[in-house]
Amino acid sequence: MHAAAAVPTEERNPASMHLDAMPLPDLLRLINEQDATVPGAVAAVLPQIELAVQAGVRALRSGGRIHYFGAGTSGRAAFADAAELRPTFSLDPDKVVAHVAGGLEALWSAVESAEDDDAAGERDAASVTSQDLVIGVAASGATPYVAGALRQARKVGATTALISSHPHAPLAEYADIDIAVNTGPEVITGSTRMKAGTAAKLVLHTFSTAVMVRIGRTWSNLMVCAVPTNAKLRQRAVRTLVSATGVDPDVAQAAIDAAGQELPVALVMLLSTVDAATAREALAAAHGVVADAVRALT
Repeated sequence: MHAAAAVPTEERNPASMHLDAMPLPDLLRLINEQDATVPGAVAAVLPQIELAVQAGVRALRSGGRIHYFGAGTSGRAAFADAAELRPTFSLDPDKVVAHVAGGLEALWSAVESAEDDDAAGERDAASVTSQDLVIGVAASGATPYVAGALRQARKVGATTALISSHPHAPLAEYADIDIAVNTGPEVITGSTRMKAGTAAKLVLHTFSTAVMVRIGRTWSNLMVCAVPTNAKLRQRAVRTLVSATGVDPDVAQAAIDAAGQELPVALVMLLSTVDAATAREALAAAHGVVADAVRALT
């Protein structure tokens, strides 16, 4: 058997053998039915995702960072996940860093040959330290660029993880945590932008969201650290404070203004009945965790 045939995403899907001859409603239904299998496949690896979340929290709390490494669809999914953490959770941009084979150009223009460069992966991982968590994202579980990054991370003692759609991924040997989502053959053979890409996005979103919750970037289920940079987000900031504290909207807005548009500071002010300086000092001592800051002030 050819080596590629051993990769589940490269196998032919019996359900889509007559794809090009299907009536359009049947084609759409088939794609939808196949996509619907992905959440169940992700559910099966929740214990592994839990390990990754614990490692991510340890990394950030110890002053380390979280690194994503990927190529093609996997790299673009990783980049999008990392980029969304700053506006959603006010996370410093250097805390979760995405490295994409081929650089930024690969985000909007295919640079497929870059994934074969394991030396580039090793170079891009040169800044990794033993305090970091390094996550390789590779549908095939065999991407050389990701291999180079994971090997380099292992050399310096970083914790490593792999997100793939290959239950027997070759790169699993370099991963302390193997998150292998068994999505099976794609509707279009080898088109990992489909089920494997969806699985990678779900795993990444689940992982990063859980990490942010665990390091205190939410209050209950509210985005209390979101950066209010436009009209929609400014309105949401007021609604968030109203929901969290029960104050009137004008009181919430006044607190936000007094806090210099820093929503966590405004929340601590309202919950603890303190001024902005005291709230900001308590938050700093609590490493940004609103609940800990409030407890310290009560």
